[in-house]
Amino acid sequence: MAAKELTGRVVSDKMDKTVVVAVENRVPHSKYQKIVVRTKKYKAHDDTNECKAGDIVRIRETRPLSRTKCWVVADILGRSEKV
Repeated sequence: MAAKELTGRVVSDKMDKTVVVAVENRVPHSKYQKIVVRTKKYKAHDDTNECKAGDIVRIRETRPLSRTKCWVVADILGRSEKV
């Protein structure tokens, strides 16, 4: 069975070897059919502390690494433009 993969933006990198990734999901409203943006945050394992806030990353589902962390950063798709 293939592991799930999601793409999102890093919103926090303050923990050691962990980043918080916000994944946006655009769905139509059930009654009004207007597109609604729903955001969910996932904690992902970043072994090398390479990700910074604002980066676009792909995360992959894995075994539970802690109580709240069961995702790992697969690769960094885009860097943030902070200087």
